[in-house]
Amino acid sequence: MNEKDKDQLLDEKEERCENKVEEKGNGHKHEDHKKKKKKDDASVELEKELGEKDAKIKSLEEKLLYLGADFENFKKIKIKEKQDTLKYANEVIIKELLPVIDHLEMALKHAESTDDYKSIYDGVKITLNEFLKVLEKAGARPIEAVGQKFDPNFHEALYQEEHEDKEPDTVVSEFQKGYLLNERLIRPSRVGVSKKPEIQ
Repeated sequence: MNEKDKDQLLDEKEERCENKVEEKGNGHKHEDHKKKKKKDDASVELEKELGEKDAKIKSLEEKLLYLGADFENFKKIKIKEKQDTLKYANEVIIKELLPVIDHLEMALKHAESTDDYKSIYDGVKITLNEFLKVLEKAGARPIEAVGQKFDPNFHEALYQEEHEDKEPDTVVSEFQKGYLLNERLIRPSRVGVSKKPEIQ
């Protein structure tokens, strides 16, 4: 083998070594590409998770708004209940005043029968009217009973009386007046009620 052939063999060997090194370098590039793809995939996954979290936050914000609206409605209901409580707060005092009115009415009835007590009658009548005005201001008013059809929602029957000229179950007399407070019954009228005469 001459010198020329030796040189050629050496050149070919070096070329093969360089090719191997180049192939090895290409392998490193391929691995780098894989790593970059993994990073890109992780980034896409992260963005997807962030999108889901944003949607969840938006949903929770909407729920919070609905809860706020529900709470406002609840507050309005409680305010109305409080107003109703205040509206009927005078019920106790009015109940206590009713016997006073009863006594004044009885005194008037008694004084009506004689002229000697005319001045007493007038004074008691004025007092009674003042009491009734106070009650009216507080939202209380007497129930109309005599001549009305008996109504168990407003009247309490104490006895029955036979009447030929009255329809049965008509209130013919009143023992004690009933009262309403803002249209709510606080005391029923205690009354006598008509019935048909028994046939003998």
